[in-house]
Amino acid sequence: MPHPILVTGAAGGTQGSTGRRVSSLLMEQGIPVRALVHKLDSRSDELRKQGAEVVEGDLLNPASVQAAMRNIKRAFFTYPVADGLLEAATIFAAAARDAGLELVVNNSQFQGRPEDPAFRDLRRAPSSRNLQHRLADRIFDWAQVRAVHLQAPPYYENVRALVSRSVAEKSTVFLPWGEDTTVIPLVGAEDVSHVAATVLANPGAPLQSAYALVSETPTVREMTEALGRAIGRPIRYVAITDDQWANAVKERVNPHALDHLTHLWQYFRRGEDRFQATDAIRAVTGRNPQMLEEFFRANAKAIGAGQQ
Repeated sequence: MPHPILVTGAAGGTQGSTGRRVSSLLMEQGIPVRALVHKLDSRSDELRKQGAEVVEGDLLNPASVQAAMRNIKRAFFTYPVADGLLEAATIFAAAARDAGLELVVNNSQFQGRPEDPAFRDLRRAPSSRNLQHRLADRIFDWAQVRAVHLQAPPYYENVRALVSRSVAEKSTVFLPWGEDTTVIPLVGAEDVSHVAATVLANPGAPLQSAYALVSETPTVREMTEALGRAIGRPIRYVAITDDQWANAVKERVNPHALDHLTHLWQYFRRGEDRFQATDAIRAVTGRNPQMLEEFFRANAKAIGAGQQ
């Protein structure tokens, strides 16, 4: 029987849920999965029904991570947008090295195109969280475990979470994105998960150590128009200040994520970098990436289609 693949974040969160998606994609191929979850609940019960070996553990507990890696050769590492990323990455990388893992697929954040001379330049990090991801990538590299870094911009799912309430109630997007000509690079969590599962399932060595996963680079106006077409009514965009946005979401976004997103919006507003879609998703998976309007149409009911 082949070694199971360890998948962290397997229960899934409130937005991208890449760990849960990766688990399902691997099990659909008949590949055994050891699903590491933070707590046992209905989500872990569902994973167990699908055939996963469910392990309760904590990425900030070295003993817990070491136990999860027994008899493991490949692993998917992801960590929520919360405090502790660098500690978790260090613990995971050290345990992976000690356990002799042959591959870690690391769910990271966008850092530019690998051929760009500024790629992975720590001075270019738009937020503290993004800087932590850049450092975490280096931790895995320094640990000398073969690591593949999936460097992704905000997910379509993040956009859905940001706009659903105001679109359903007022057919309006209230965000601190500045002018409607601001460009926001995006990707779907589904495609990131397919890339991760493909790399993990391939017995050969990965072709690259990092993949920039950017499906689309729409302006705010193009995003709003695509949303309107998907849900069947016009949607307005109203630019608000960072403080207005922070006050509106502080009850449902943790301080770490709030700081990251606030600085990310400022970075996009400055427009200092020219973003381009990449071909990495198609190159790795053989699939065309999902486009933003496709995602909006698939999630139209959740966003507020038919509501006025």
